[in-house]
Amino acid sequence: MAPTRALRTLIASGVVVLALIAPGASASPPNATSAGGATASRPLGPDEPGDTTASGPLGPDEPGDTTASGPPGPDEPGGTARGKPPGPGEPRPPLLPADFRGTGRYIVRDLGIDVPFTWQGRNGDSQMIAGGPEHPIWFTNLIYRNTLYTLTYKWPNIPLDPPRPCDRLGFFNRQMFNDLLKTARFVGPEILQGQKDRRVDHWRVGIVGGFTQPGEVFRFPIALGDVYVDQRNPSQWWQVLQFGFQNLFDPALDEWFTMRTFTHQPGQVTLPDRCPPPL
Repeated sequence: MAPTRALRTLIASGVVVLALIAPGASASPPNATSAGGATASRPLGPDEPGDTTASGPLGPDEPGDTTASGPPGPDEPGGTARGKPPGPGEPRPPLLPADFRGTGRYIVRDLGIDVPFTWQGRNGDSQMIAGGPEHPIWFTNLIYRNTLYTLTYKWPNIPLDPPRPCDRLGFFNRQMFNDLLKTARFVGPEILQGQKDRRVDHWRVGIVGGFTQPGEVFRFPIALGDVYVDQRNPSQWWQVLQFGFQNLFDPALDEWFTMRTFTHQPGQVTLPDRCPPPL
């Protein structure tokens, strides 16, 4: 079961995951009253500009950081994205930058879990960490030197002894993740409501099994992710909702994360000692 958690990275880190980036009746977006600044979204009105973004203050257990976005890097938006061109009036799809730092909350609503979350990237490698020793869940997902890893330290009803192994899941890198994001469908501009409103573009990305031709043929959903990125810079991520088999540890298969801060500065990516070397 542990390897399935890595799809969180492929379709959200999914990286969503996700491929990045989780089900059932509980797969609704966070609401404005949830802990840790989880947010609800609404579509933009016809006369609302889609231009500004702000961040609320950090929670008491989140690391200090700033929310100002730096200028896009050489592989970030500005007309250089490859893949199918956007439709008329359609923005560029989400992009995972090579260097970034983000802090926020990881939420599993059906289990009542809301824990600190960090997502960092450096030179194309990236690492998600949710929770910690003092929280009900604790896991890390990594893209490290062209290799995908997942390690679950702690989860409800998962024995702590013996310690779970670190799963090396195969060849995977940021380019492959961004190629998946190029297949995302644009939902529309929205506002994430919280302590500060954020104007975002909402994208849907997923993995579907079965036939790819349209019509009455057999197919089934494997993983779905809703990605919310800043309207001015689609390499600045604010929220990912994910549903699917990648979340088998959760009875509702439904998990998400919201970012309180996201900057384009090199972060820290550390392969745990328990993990085997990259491929």
